[in-house]
Amino acid sequence: MLHIVPLPAFDDNYIWIIHHDRHAVIVDPGDAAPVLGYLRAQSLTPVAVLATHHHGDHTGGVADLLARFPMPVYGPPRPSLPEISHPLTGGERIDFPELPLSLDTLALPGHTRDHVGYYGANSLFCGDTLFSCGCGRLFEGTPAQMVTSLHRILRLPDDTRIYCAHEYTLENLRFANRVEPGNLALAARTQEAQAQRQARQPTVPTTLGMERRTNPFLRFREAAVIAAASRHAGRPLTDEVATFAETRRWKDEIDRGL
Repeated sequence: MLHIVPLPAFDDNYIWIIHHDRHAVIVDPGDAAPVLGYLRAQSLTPVAVLATHHHGDHTGGVADLLARFPMPVYGPPRPSLPEISHPLTGGERIDFPELPLSLDTLALPGHTRDHVGYYGANSLFCGDTLFSCGCGRLFEGTPAQMVTSLHRILRLPDDTRIYCAHEYTLENLRFANRVEPGNLALAARTQEAQAQRQARQPTVPTTLGMERRTNPFLRFREAAVIAAASRHAGRPLTDEVATFAETRRWKDEIDRGL
């Protein structure tokens, strides 16, 4: 049986540890310290690192981990990340003989131009592409690229568990409720997430089915989201990329306090 454990890091990051018996795979280790502490406590030996993208809060601990545990590092190729030993562009399959685990890689550009995700065991490790009730900012990619990436995720089964890399749910829910104040599933999700955080529990993983019902960045074909984005834009929006782009711009304005 696989165990998937969130290790909190920094203010709101999650580093995911996938382990079975005595071996582990580490996803997006922005900080080595919590990873090393967990490995020691559980007597685990890591066999691979998976990076979804190059940002330091996802990769800052890689060098320290490699200094203690030589192992392959999978991720998008970047000159700033010489530790990547197995460069990925999407479409590859990774097998881990030490664990009952195989992962398929998905190209998920948008947050960065070469972001990837890892799908297997009914789970998606999606970094900063998709969050619980949110999505990543477009630092390098375009709205069209992100919509294509989100469609790639939407092709997965509804019961897929979504392991994102940040605890942003309550903030995202505040925005989602502005977009769709009449969404009953969203109201229930808000109550659940508030209770989870009050109990100091993570709000993730979520499921793709839940995100289909509550995440405005996946609901760019829904009439209520199109109408809300059109009102914010001050003009009718007639396609899903335009709806997504306006919804993302709206959230960015709120994040900047505008």
